[in-house]
Amino acid sequence: QVQLVESGGGLVQPGGSLRLSCVASGSIFNAMGWYRQPPGKERELVASINSGGTTNYVDSVKGRFTISRDNAKNTVTVYLQMNSLKPEDTAVYYCNATSWYGTHYWGQGTQGTVSS
Repeated sequence: QVQLVESGGGLVQPGGSLRLSCVASGSIFNAMGWYRQPPGKERELVASINSGGTTNYVDSVKGRFTISRDNAKNTVTVYLQMNSLKPEDTAVYYCNATSWYGTHYWGQGTQGTVSS
């Protein structure tokens, strides 16, 4: 059974930092990513990382966010370090994992709020 368990959201002031974590288990995963859905908007891809460590970022977070992954024997943990946060970064953040079979899995979502 595939599970994605997220943690690390919260409330932070503008300019602050948050670190999100997602532990994925139950399959062999290739690409991992973080998506976000701001209030009243559609979900968008924020950052992704494949099994080889190649990363991609949406332009609005380049230079501020860093995605990384830690491959263990039976799990994969993906992190999103978010620095210099802005109010427009406020969103529900979702972890996404793609198995080698091409199946997509989602975490439950974690709220990140940037406000003074």
